[in-house]
Amino acid sequence: MNNNYNRIARYYDFLSRAVFFKAQVNAQTDQLGYIPPGAKILIAGGGTGWILNKIAELHPEGLRITYIEISSKMIHLAQKRNLRNNSIEFVNTAIEDYKGSRQFDVIMTAFLFDNFGKETMETAFSKLNSLLKPEGLWLFSDFSNQVKRNNLWQRFLLKTMYLFFRVVSNVEARELIDTRVYFRKYKLKKIIQKRYYKNFIKAVVYKKL
Repeated sequence: MNNNYNRIARYYDFLSRAVFFKAQVNAQTDQLGYIPPGAKILIAGGGTGWILNKIAELHPEGLRITYIEISSKMIHLAQKRNLRNNSIEFVNTAIEDYKGSRQFDVIMTAFLFDNFGKETMETAFSKLNSLLKPEGLWLFSDFSNQVKRNNLWQRFLLKTMYLFFRVVSNVEARELIDTRVYFRKYKLKKIIQKRYYKNFIKAVVYKKL
């Protein structure tokens, strides 16, 4: 199965922090202040679920979360998180195969799209956009495809990452796709953008018009 992290689920967070320190963590947690009280939230590709603890610290009750993750072992780890008094539905599927039709106030996609080839990207992005309410917020974080030619270490790291995850998780992507094309296509307005790890990681809050 493509893009499935079952084989390294227990070690994924350790590997992430070993390479990127807290850059990936900060890229996601810095956006959480945009979540309104009582929001309906869709988390697509949530991994081990550590972000659920951080969300619950800000909103200990009232949130309704749908958590979609293709890895059953990641789901198992996420189910152990402290959600406080928030409600959550875990869905073990790929986002492009998700059949739900409920719309959400907030969508979160953290380091999700770097797994996808073009065809999967277009399907997943269209699906996610249809699930976001008008005026809803999309909290996006991922690696930046704007790697300059002289940033050899970034280019090397990116190639190494894709080689590793292609072997252990059958990641279908071979290169980063420019997600800005899709956000423009679906008329999502950039509210704020921050960069991390010497601009290799970016986090953007978008609003659906």
